[in-house]
Amino acid sequence: MKPDTSRLAFDRPVPAPSERTVTLLGATGSIGKSTIDLLMRERERFRVEAVSANTNAAALGALARELGARFAVVGDPACYRDLKSALSGSGITAAAGESGLIEAAERPAEWVIGAITGAAGLKPTLAAADRGAIVALANKETLVCAGALFMRRAAAAGATVLPVDSEHNALFQAMSGSRREDVRRVILTASGGPFRTASAAAVRSATVEQALKHPNWSMGAKVTIDSATLMNKGLELIEAHHLFALPSEQIDVLVHPQSIVHGLVEFRDGSLIAQLGSPDMRIPIAHCLAWPERINGPAQRLDLARHSTLTFENPDLIRFPALALARAALTAGGGAPTVLNAANEVAVGEFLSHGLGFAGIAALVEATLHAAERRGLTREPGTIEDALSIDQDSRLLTHELLPEIAAKAS
Repeated sequence: MKPDTSRLAFDRPVPAPSERTVTLLGATGSIGKSTIDLLMRERERFRVEAVSANTNAAALGALARELGARFAVVGDPACYRDLKSALSGSGITAAAGESGLIEAAERPAEWVIGAITGAAGLKPTLAAADRGAIVALANKETLVCAGALFMRRAAAAGATVLPVDSEHNALFQAMSGSRREDVRRVILTASGGPFRTASAAAVRSATVEQALKHPNWSMGAKVTIDSATLMNKGLELIEAHHLFALPSEQIDVLVHPQSIVHGLVEFRDGSLIAQLGSPDMRIPIAHCLAWPERINGPAQRLDLARHSTLTFENPDLIRFPALALARAALTAGGGAPTVLNAANEVAVGEFLSHGLGFAGIAALVEATLHAAERRGLTREPGTIEDALSIDQDSRLLTHELLPEIAAKAS
């Protein structure tokens, strides 16, 4: 895949204002909650313009009131009446559905965090970029499904893209102050998930309960399962390609079970710069929230003497084939990453509902990728509508293949 030529935030540093207006797309999820924790500690520095949630209207209404937001939107139109009721008498404007999410992104906030899970976050996040906002990107699908398109339009609008994922934020920090052409490679680290030392047989037969027990991070169910299969690292490979305009061969992965080193950058002179920190998402969020300055953060300070041993190992692509599938999709380019993401979302959903075994997740994704190529679904998406069309067709295809794969993987 040809690397994108758009630029990341460190190419255009700007001074931070004394008060920053912010919008939270995905306020009630884990990333949103961590962001709100930081905002509440720095009330004088930030003013909240808009907040969104998918279905939890009551929680969203309470948050909007507490944060003094001007606009609140719930993604599910069926929850609009509940949101109106929760905001009654507050003066806060309520909205619902895709149009409401886009309106939230278009409102005059300097800084927008894109933390809506899944393909539903594509259009709102792009809407924020199209008006030249600072976009703190926490939605993987934006780059996995439409990375070239998103980065191209962000660059054209003069938007600033800040990576929130701990690994990409680590690379961003490690690269800052250096020339892009001096980067030899970047290294994403993976915890290895709950099955890092498990046998191949144990991995194949893993239960939902076992897969949800991440050793280091507290995350939502979907991301936790992706960590267990290492698909999360595969998706991050694709994201890194777009964020840093690097080809696949310049992006490596190392398993680092302590989750202390979050990313490393190797330069052409042999220097290796790493970003370290406690496994707390408030660290990368705080970095993005105050960028280009820094704020006090509540995360536990890293005690290297206590963490006296830091280990690294290559990922096992036999036990964890999802990582290899993601790299193959990145290399194939076009709509292959969009297919990969859609198939994985369906597969993980089926696993969580006990309709598919753990080994069936990667098997179903692989089968969908092969079938999608035969059906012409791996074309390059030229628009967001194209990407969403490929995404939807891929989901239908994955459901079509599910019974056969589930039977084989049982």
